Amino acid sequence: LSPDCSFTCHYRCRALVRLDCSGPAGAADEDDGNEQLLEKDTNVDEPSEWEKTELDQAQVEQRIKEYNSQINSNLFMSLNKDGSYAGFIKVQLKLVRPVAVPATNRVPSLQAGRPHPQGVKRRTSFYLPKGTVKHLHILSHTRASEVIDALLRKFTVIDNPRKFALFERSEKDEQVYLRKLGDDERPLRLRLLAGPSEKVLSFVLKENETGEVNWDAFTLPELHNFLLILQREEEEHVRRLRHRYACCRQKMQEAL
Repeated sequence: LSPDCSFTCHYRCRALVRLDCSGPAGAADEDDGNEQLLEKDTNVDEPSEWEKTELDQAQVEQRIKEYNSQINSNLFMSLNKDGSYAGFIKVQLKLVRPVAVPATNRVPSLQAGRPHPQGVKRRTSFYLPKGTVKHLHILSHTRASEVIDALLRKFTVIDNPRKFALFERSEKDEQVYLRKLGDDERPLRLRLLAGPSEKVLSFVLKENETGEVNWDAFTLPELHNFLLILQREEEEHVRRLRHRYACCRQKMQEAL
């Protein structure tokens, strides 16, 4: 348990944790608050300006040339003979809840002298580090749901893919806009139409907040963890409200 940020981990995992907890108290809370104030969610049914754009083969080829001329890395797009194209997208994993991965340790049998030949299937949960980024090489016809599946495989996450959603993030007039992509939308096509600028368009993997959560897809330990997380979030929200009103009350008293 860290005295600065209250991070808790298993004692065997302590050597693997790399966190910088030396920042001033309250700095992280302030940044998170500003990020939440700047973000604005939009409906998945509202297509972006790029989704409405249709390109013929000549326009696709021209766009790829313009795209490759604007990047400073080797993450180029390439046109295939069948008319499709391939390229890279960068996805930021911005997950609040822990993810489940398979545990490799075998569990000894409860009956002495009769070990289980296959061992016992186990799973463990952990929080992905904040700001985790992954590059994926995909095709123009790769769907958003397939991108989610590929990301989960990269990190050996065994959670149900329906728990997650891919969002497009854009910045305009000092405002951050988030739009959840539909399962059949093609991220590389959006990347080509928007250009390489991360401010114009970037991709974020977040929890799928649909309002219709299939709680049966979660295991019992996960549900207990969610209850604990909700309780901590509620307590933190109450603490921030009390601190804000205490500051206002103090300023009023000073003015009086």
